[in-house]
Amino acid sequence: MRPNNRLAVINTERHFDHIGGNSYFRDRGIDVYGHAELRRTDDEFRAEIDEFNSLIADPTRRARREAAAFYAGTRLENPNRPIAENTSLDLGDCTVEFILTPGHTATNLSVWVKQDAVLFCGDCLINLYLPNLDAGTAMDWQKWLHSLDLIEQLKPSAIVPGHGPISTGDDIGRLIESVRGVLEQAIVDGYSPTSRPAAI
Repeated sequence: MRPNNRLAVINTERHFDHIGGNSYFRDRGIDVYGHAELRRTDDEFRAEIDEFNSLIADPTRRARREAAAFYAGTRLENPNRPIAENTSLDLGDCTVEFILTPGHTATNLSVWVKQDAVLFCGDCLINLYLPNLDAGTAMDWQKWLHSLDLIEQLKPSAIVPGHGPISTGDDIGRLIESVRGVLEQAIVDGYSPTSRPAAI
C-alpha cells in the first residue's frame, strides 16, 4: 500500500465472521461501509461467542470458556458508512460499485471492480462447501437466486467468494450453478440441507 492510498473497509454481510475486524479499522479512523440495515448488538455478539463455546467438544475446555480466546481484543463495531441502494465509491484511480445482493442475509452486498471485471460477493457465493441457508427462508432463497442472476449478467472474469478459493474462467459458471442448485433444491424441499427434518 502506498503512503497516500485511501483505504476503505467493506462489510459484505452482517455475520460476525464478516464484521469482526471493524473495530480495528475504526480505531484508526478508517471508514467501514456496509448495508444500511447492518446493525448488530453487543448481546448478539456475546451470544455468538456463547454458541461457539458450546460447540467445543472437550468439557474442560468448554467450562473454561476457551472460545473467548478466539475473540480476544475484539469488540463490536457497526459500519459508519451505510449503503441503502446500489451506488459507487470513487477511490481515485479506481471506482468500485456496491451492488445489493440479498439472499444469504438481507444485508448482503457485492463489490464490483468493473475495470478489472472482479466481483467480491461475500457469502452470496462460497466455494468448495455448502452454502449456509439457515439464516433465511424460502422467500430469502428466491431473492438469493435473483442475486445470482445479477452476478451472472455482470460476466465477471474473477469472483472472490465469501469463503473458499477465488474462481476464474469456466469455474465461475460451476460455482454459480453449484449454489443455485442447492437453493433450488431447498425451495422444493421446504428446508435447508443442514436443517433436514428428522426421519420418522
